[in-house]
This record gives sequence, structure tokens and C-alpha cells, in this order.
Amino acid sequence: MALFNWDTSMSVGVNKFDEHHKKLVDMVNKLHDAMSSGKGNEVIGPILTELVRYTQYHFAEEEKLMTLHQYPDLAKHKAEHVALTKKALELMEQQKKGSIVVTVPVMFFLRDWLTTHIKGTDKKYGPFLNQKGEK
Repeated sequence: MALFNWDTSMSVGVNKFDEHHKKLVDMVNKLHDAMSSGKGNEVIGPILTELVRYTQYHFAEEEKLMTLHQYPDLAKHKAEHVALTKKALELMEQQKKGSIVVTVPVMFFLRDWLTTHIKGTDKKYGPFLNQKGEK
């Protein structure tokens, strides 16, 4: 059973980024499903690695489009991306050292991190990019 689902309340109004966000939600749910079936620690490494890599790709794509259109809150948005990436890399390092296991608090952190970023920070750029012709 999914930890959470992407729904229209998470749409930023830019199809490309909505698709990225759906994929990120799917990755977190994949990890949650593995944890629920007792296999979380077996798959946390590959899933966290994939999640970090895809998040970095997604952030770069957002920043590229925001730079192109001179998004006024770009610096603030990038700073949040840096902080989120740092936290994700820390989780990945802890996993590599064996000092983290997939637990309910870890899953809630990932869910809340993604939901808060999309519904808060990312929602702000949607109307701006839509005005610039990005759909």
C-alpha cells in the first residue's frame, strides 16, 4: 500500500515537472512497500541512490527553466534545493555506513520533504512559468 499518492493538489501546472514529481512519489512508495514487506534494508541503498540521482536531475531541470525565464525567487529556490540535496546525500551516506535503516520516521521524512517542497516551494513557480508559455 502506498505511503502517499500524487494528486492534482500537487500539480505545479508544468507537465514536465508534474511527471518528475510523480516519479519521485513512486520512488518513495517503492521504498515504503519494501519496508512494509520486511525488505526495506535490502533495497534502501539502490532506491536512495536512484532517488538522490533523480532528485538532482529534477532540481537541475527546474533551475534551468527558472534561469531561462528569470524566475524572481530563483536564489531562494536553489538554496532549498541545496539543503534538500544535502539531507538526501546524508541519508545515503548513513545507509552506506550501515547507520540507517528504513523506519517509519525515515519514510515520513521522505514523504513530508517531497510534499512540502512540491506544495510549497514548487507551486510558486507554476503560474510564473505558465505566463512564460511553459505548460
